[in-house]
Amino acid sequence: MPITSVEKDPGALTITVTAEFEAPLRRLWDAYADPRQLERFWGPPTYPATFVRHDFAEGGRSDYYMTGPEGDKSAGFWEFLNVDELTSFEVRDGFSADDGTPDPSMPSMRMVFSFDETPTGSRVTTTTHFGSADELEQLLAMGMDEGMRLAMGQMDEVLADLTSFTTGSGTQTQIISDTLVRVSRVIRGSVEQVWRAHHDPELLRRWLLGPDGWRMATCEVAANVGDTYVYEWETLEGEHRFGFTGELLASASPYREVTTEQMIGVDGPSTTNELTLTPVEDGTLLSILITYPNAELRDQILATGMTDGMEASYARLEEQVLTAV
Repeated sequence: MPITSVEKDPGALTITVTAEFEAPLRRLWDAYADPRQLERFWGPPTYPATFVRHDFAEGGRSDYYMTGPEGDKSAGFWEFLNVDELTSFEVRDGFSADDGTPDPSMPSMRMVFSFDETPTGSRVTTTTHFGSADELEQLLAMGMDEGMRLAMGQMDEVLADLTSFTTGSGTQTQIISDTLVRVSRVIRGSVEQVWRAHHDPELLRRWLLGPDGWRMATCEVAANVGDTYVYEWETLEGEHRFGFTGELLASASPYREVTTEQMIGVDGPSTTNELTLTPVEDGTLLSILITYPNAELRDQILATGMTDGMEASYARLEEQVLTAV
């Protein structure tokens, strides 16, 4: 069990949990920064978490839900108040209603996660600040103390897994639900470099190509919220043109943007793509959460070889763009 102490201070309205690991500080930090790793321990074993948004930056937000053994779900959120890489991050933690908004019937808490190196590895100290003694007692009565012990008891296994989420593992696709798919890859480059490569037309034309033998014929980038982008491709012979268009719905440079996506000339519903860039040990974790209108369209698009095409583009991004940026 990694937890070394649990201190309750009713006077200060805090609970402080300290846990130590035989893992480097960077490895421990990345377990919280990467939603694929975080959801493997943020939640007791019988109530695993699924993160559908994780903006690990000041001003960002995370949305997640825990699923019980009977299929029941409990949703929550983090609002990031501060992020100091490899040192600490602070969030407002609360419960969410069915529509994703904060649940007014439940209290929210301020949580500070502090990270330190130790002689044998690293330590995370989690201090939870409550709004009142009644709120503290309410959440303890709901099993918060035991839930945290069980959740953090899973972290040793997560931290020992050094191969699942590193550079070289390629583009990974995770089906989250009937309508949600998460595509992830670690890119060898800084967040600023990867962001620029997604927004500079000259750079986009060099890597956003998919398989060999194609070129980007149209590259109109959406610069501001409300703008429309247009991307079209064709063979080197100028044949078989196709493309996508959509609207930029939200942008927080250089770590997050949300767009719609519609295939040009094809009727039907669009998808929503949420791009998030997070610094990790080997470079930048690129994560795209795709929202489909239904499972049928989701499966049709995945069956086209979407993941392989994205991997070809991202490999080209590393090889031909980031080495020269």
